[in-house]
Amino acid sequence: MQTGYCKTFASPLGDMTAVSDGVSLTALTFCGQKYYEKEVPADASFRQLAVFDEVEKWLAVYFRGGRPDFLPPVKLSGSSFQQQVWEILKRIPYGETVTYGDIAKEIARERGIRTMSAQAVGGAVGRNPVAILVPCHRVIGKDGSLTGYAGGLERKMKLLEIEGCDYKQ
Repeated sequence: MQTGYCKTFASPLGDMTAVSDGVSLTALTFCGQKYYEKEVPADASFRQLAVFDEVEKWLAVYFRGGRPDFLPPVKLSGSSFQQQVWEILKRIPYGETVTYGDIAKEIARERGIRTMSAQAVGGAVGRNPVAILVPCHRVIGKDGSLTGYAGGLERKMKLLEIEGCDYKQ
């Protein structure tokens, strides 16, 4: 049984692979990054799809320093907690950063509980299957420092620089 379609293309930060169920983007990852093998099914077939055209257009605008005014269809699969974290990621404005603690406080507020673990949030952020479009690179440490990024900290720095974000090195 076919599990998806994929397309690999060049970006200024290295080759990327987009994965789709045929309609929506289900993963976007830098080739060889952490979790790459999990996000790109071994039996995925290479095919040109409309969603891949949209992803490439979105990334072209983004890498030129623009703010894309559209989002290709994205379908994220994960636990309900991961889904909640990823929805918050989608709301982080271009050029701004938030901390893991900020996201934890937002989840606690949404769930009506006193506290939420920033470490748990970090685990969900790190498992975001759609790089850049679901902007996990905009999440930084509470002191403004860069923390992990599945695509590598060098790429995270470049993405934040494209957007004009401040961070500690």
